[in-house]
Amino acid sequence: MSNGELLNIEPLELKFPFELKKQISCSLQLSNKTDSYVAFKVKTTNPKKYCVRPNNGIVLPRSVCDVMVTMQAQKEAPADMQCKDKFLLQSVKTYDGATPKDISADMFNKEAGHVVEETKLRVLYVSPPRPPSPVAEGSEEGSSPRGSVSENGTVNVSDFTQPLQAAKGFTERPEALEKSAEARALILRLTEEKNNAIQQNSKLRQELDLLKREGNKNRGGVSFALVIFIGLLGIIMGYLLKRT
Repeated sequence: MSNGELLNIEPLELKFPFELKKQISCSLQLSNKTDSYVAFKVKTTNPKKYCVRPNNGIVLPRSVCDVMVTMQAQKEAPADMQCKDKFLLQSVKTYDGATPKDISADMFNKEAGHVVEETKLRVLYVSPPRPPSPVAEGSEEGSSPRGSVSENGTVNVSDFTQPLQAAKGFTERPEALEKSAEARALILRLTEEKNNAIQQNSKLRQELDLLKREGNKNRGGVSFALVIFIGLLGIIMGYLLKRT
């Protein structure tokens, strides 16, 4: 906080949670600790990058004024997340009843004899806030539950029972376990039936090949016997013809 004679300024460092392609805002609080009207004006070394609302105004006696500084969306991150931009807040006493419309550049001209109070403000880039963890605050993985002791020395048993009830909710799922066992048994039975079908198919193919080979042998044997029979018959007929 700046402890100037006219205004207290908080904070003195404008901290922006930097994110690419996103507008980011930071607020200033100006507190008038005098009984006079105080005019202020905000300047920056990079006016195209920032939007200040209001960039000038009047802070009433013993009152507070908020100033919003908005950084435009950036396409690239700066090297090492360092920012060289700076702001300058000028303040000066003015006449009672003054309004923002009465503010002029000449009011902040030191050469014209005006007592101008100046405060320099730095710009810092910080990491954006992380999303809240789903784990309840205060719980630690792997740690054993502990009971709390009240002022009268009694132990709070609920600190022990609550983790046990939570664990019970995860372990006691008989229907889910039973369905899982049935699914595994069904898969095992289908696998066995598939293997049996493959074995039966192979066995049937082997038997079919054997029957084919035996059929070919039988057809060859009949033809050879028929040839022998015809030959013998021819010999007998020839012998008979010669005798006649």
